[in-house]
Amino acid sequence: MPDTLKLPTFDDVAAAALRLEGHAHRTPVLRSRTADEELGAQLFFKCENLQRMGAFKFRGAFNALAKFDPAQRRGGVVAFSSGNHAQAIALSARILGMPATIVMPHDAPAAKVAATRGYGGQVVIYDRYKDDREQIGRELAQKHGMTLIPPYDHPDVMAGQGTAAKELFEETGPLDALFVPLGGGGLLSGSALATRALAPQCKLYGVEPEAGNDGQQSFRSGRIVHIDTPKTIADGAQTQHLGQHTFAIIRRDVDDVLTASDAQLVEAMRFFATRMKLVVEPTGCLGFAAARAMKAQLHGLRVGVLISGGNVDVERLGALLAG
Repeated sequence: MPDTLKLPTFDDVAAAALRLEGHAHRTPVLRSRTADEELGAQLFFKCENLQRMGAFKFRGAFNALAKFDPAQRRGGVVAFSSGNHAQAIALSARILGMPATIVMPHDAPAAKVAATRGYGGQVVIYDRYKDDREQIGRELAQKHGMTLIPPYDHPDVMAGQGTAAKELFEETGPLDALFVPLGGGGLLSGSALATRALAPQCKLYGVEPEAGNDGQQSFRSGRIVHIDTPKTIADGAQTQHLGQHTFAIIRRDVDDVLTASDAQLVEAMRFFATRMKLVVEPTGCLGFAAARAMKAQLHGLRVGVLISGGNVDVERLGALLAG
C-alpha cells in the first residue's frame, strides 16, 4: 500500500451518515419467510434498490459533493459511470446547486442515461470496449476546471457507501454473515468499515460476476489484477479492476470474494420479483445469488444481504425473467 494512501475509517462513515440525514432515504430492511425456509437461515435484505435514484450510489456521491469548497462547487463535478454513479452524481449536484458532466458508455441502459439527463447531468458518451473513461474524465476536469469524483476509489465515496451497512446493523444488531455486491469495491470497502466497527465477528463476503472476477483474483493473489471489460448482465459490476483505496480495505477486512453466474442472477431477480415484489437489477442480485449457493454453510445463521440497486429497463427485466 503506498505511503500516501489515506484510507477512510468508520468515523468517516459516521460523519457521512450525518451529512446524508434528510437527503438519503433510510431504506427498509425486508424479510422473506420463503427465503428463510430455502436457506434454513434468517435473512435480512437491505433494500438500496429503494434508495433515491434507485441505488446505494447516492450515498457516496452526495457525501463527496457535500464536502466541496465554494470554488469546487462553482467549477462543478465530472464523473464516469455505467449508470448508477452517473445518476447519483447528477442528482446530488442538482440538490447542491452545481453543474455536472457524466462520461457514460455507449451501451449503458437507456433508463440510466435518461435519468442522468433528467437530473440535469450533461452526458458524454464513450465506447467502453475501446476508450479509457478515466482518461476522458481527467481531461474534461482539467479543461473545464471541474473536480473529478470517481465511482468508487475515493475516500468520501467509500465512506458514504458504508452508511448502508451501518443502518443495516443498527436495525438488525450483529449478523453472522453479510453478502455485498462487488464492482470497483466502493460499497464493499465502505461496508467493511461499518462491519468491523459494529459487528466485528460477522463474516463479510464480496460477490462479483463470474465473468469478471478481478476482485476475487486480486483478493487471493494480494495484488490488484486488471481484466478486460467482462461480458455479463451485471452492468453495474463491469469494472476492470479494484481501486487502490478499495483494495487496501477489502484485503484487510473482507473474509472472501465469491462469484455468481448470470444464470444465478436471473434466478435471484425472479425470486425478488415474484416472492418479494421487488425490482432488482442484475448487479443488485449478486449477494443473494451467492448466499443461495452457500446455503449449507449458512444454516441457522443470521444473514444480511445488501441489495445494491434496482435500475433496470422494464423491457430488459421482462426479457431476462421470461428467458
